[in-house]
Amino acid sequence: MSAKILFKFIEKGINLSPDAYNKILSLEDPLNFSLSLIVKLKSQKYSKNDLISLDESIVDEFIKTLEVESFQANGEDNSSSLNSDFNRKSNKNSSTTLNPNISDKSEKIIENGINTNDEKKYKNGNQSSSDAEFKIKDKIEANSDLGKIEKIDNSISDEIKRNLLEPNTQFDFKIIQDTSKKSYTSGEISNLISYFKNRYEKLSNILSKRPELKVHQKISDITNDTKDINIIGIIKEIRSTKNNHKMIEIEDDTGEISVLVHKDNHDLFNTSEKLVKDEIIGLLAENKGNLIIASRIIHPGVQRVPEKKMDFATVFTSDIHIGSLTFLEDAFVKFTKWLNGNFGNDNQREIANDVKYLLIAGDIVDGIGVYPNQEKELAIKDITTQYDEAARLLGEIRSDIKIIIGPGNHDASRVAEPQPAIPEKYAKSLYELNNIEFISNPGIVSLDGIITLMYHGRGFDDIAMTVKGMSHEKNELIMEELLNKRHLAPIYGERTPLASELEDYLVVDNVPDIFHTGHVHINRYKNYNGVHMINSGTFQTQTEFQKIYNIVPTCGEVPVLHKGNYKQLKFI
Repeated sequence: MSAKILFKFIEKGINLSPDAYNKILSLEDPLNFSLSLIVKLKSQKYSKNDLISLDESIVDEFIKTLEVESFQANGEDNSSSLNSDFNRKSNKNSSTTLNPNISDKSEKIIENGINTNDEKKYKNGNQSSSDAEFKIKDKIEANSDLGKIEKIDNSISDEIKRNLLEPNTQFDFKIIQDTSKKSYTSGEISNLISYFKNRYEKLSNILSKRPELKVHQKISDITNDTKDINIIGIIKEIRSTKNNHKMIEIEDDTGEISVLVHKDNHDLFNTSEKLVKDEIIGLLAENKGNLIIASRIIHPGVQRVPEKKMDFATVFTSDIHIGSLTFLEDAFVKFTKWLNGNFGNDNQREIANDVKYLLIAGDIVDGIGVYPNQEKELAIKDITTQYDEAARLLGEIRSDIKIIIGPGNHDASRVAEPQPAIPEKYAKSLYELNNIEFISNPGIVSLDGIITLMYHGRGFDDIAMTVKGMSHEKNELIMEELLNKRHLAPIYGERTPLASELEDYLVVDNVPDIFHTGHVHINRYKNYNGVHMINSGTFQTQTEFQKIYNIVPTCGEVPVLHKGNYKQLKFI
């Protein structure tokens, strides 16, 4: 136990003085206390040095601020009884102090060593420091020049146990779409033309099945004598007129035309405010001679998806950001223990026993050089070592859970979408685990017949910045809008880098049963026309970038579809 505690601190770049080490060992539950102290130190920037040094007085100050209590966060309104299990107290007194040696059978999910009074300070990575915390910070800064620690060998081969075993479960698993080895772009202008032609053909075929558009015209066939206009085209530009109407320039493969949306047609005008450049729409209009006035805008849309029987559980996560100083390792370890049936009450363990698939929708690691000065926020500054650490953590998950991993913008895949699967060159240790499958971003898989679209979600950024009423916080509305547009990143040439492939793989050709996303670090769920739309949040506290934009992440919250019912578990 004592060696394990020491290595916990060393792994996080924290040096213990002998007095501090002995002080911690003298406590009733030294490991639980150590994990709590590490979480607290990781969540704040005390100095510019990578190494933090602690003496006995710092430990004493932390003991004064800490009482071990259980606390749970409120679940989503649409969560099932599992959240109630997580929120339920063992008695009516919610301030009861618990022994840190509480057994696994407890109905509490415990934040290691964090007082319920500190919940507001720690929720979503925001802190308000007490006087005692300032004393701790001052002491750390005063001792930050103490001795250096040599880097520990990050080899994981001896630590991975469960995941090297062959699974004893029969998986009905299929990869339906993986673009990893289907990149044919040369970057020439002809590729871009082919890309948009393919987008137009795919979405035009979907739109032409709509009754109103079964008979539609090419733009070049429209004359001054054409009264009723039914067209399918790509939006070239949207602008407001001086009288606050909307003017839409739309084109097909034969020409282009301008159509006015009148501001007094309120429903249609509201619909037009959600339009974006480069999306494909159907449009009904009336030719008034000098103006063409829109009467209806038609998206490819989503017809109701019939419910499929699901006699197992699937777990969704993303944006783990292993390697970041703000990665919540202790919460993630609780999560893996729960998956193995070693954490939670009887009901929660029963759900864990039903888990057959774990889907990770990108940003499993924090990456290297993703944004300026990122190295200051990294605990692990080598990309291969980050993936080694990911393999160590995922390697503890029982082998009869199949893990499907797609890349995100922080992973070691190309930035432009579609992103190929994470390459073995950087993640060899992950590839050695027997129950992991790698797919592209986006990618489509079948989980025992349940069709699941995995998309990291970088296309959300353009929609949140462009469309009125859209935001990262309500990303389920963005997911709904993208499904209606039947494209995951319709705007070309803005914040989302798109590769001009010969085929547009971000078109949603067929509506899935599950649409799983990440990227924005905020859990959301909505059942839209039978589609389970899930954003799986994060295991990283609030970043400096998120503070600038006032984005508050939902940390350590994991969505589960248990036999078709949505549940949300919180591990912090």
